[in-house]
Amino acid sequence: MDKLNIRWQRLIFEGDTCPRCGGTEQELDNAIATLRQSLSPLGIEIELEKQKISVEKFKQDPLKSNMIYIEDKPLEKWIGGEVGQSQCCDVCGPTDCRTIKVDGNRYERIPSELIVKAGLKATSNLLGRQENSCCDNNSSCS
Repeated sequence: MDKLNIRWQRLIFEGDTCPRCGGTEQELDNAIATLRQSLSPLGIEIELEKQKISVEKFKQDPLKSNMIYIEDKPLEKWIGGEVGQSQCCDVCGPTDCRTIKVDGNRYERIPSELIVKAGLKATSNLLGRQENSCCDNNSSCS
């Protein structure tokens, strides 16, 4: 079975995360359920990794929090989005946190629809690589 790798990272401070990351986690869980249902008939399994970012790492680069990678590529790259930032909450302190902008809309929590869209694009890319590898290894392909 082929795997679609998804990694999400967010700040965890004293066992808590911010409302923005908490909302994204709910959206991510919904998106994973949708992707699993959609991709299972194709023989593709979703591998989800949730990583914690320490306060020290967050202070070094706050835009790494609430970041989703699909096949080691940031979500916004799959869907033509841009990274932005805005003030968040007490957990994050005075530091501005990550947002993404897609089609003129700014998102603090990443909606499941965008995650699914990026996941499907990554899957298409993954399946395209498989088709090409057949012909790379088999001279009888036409």
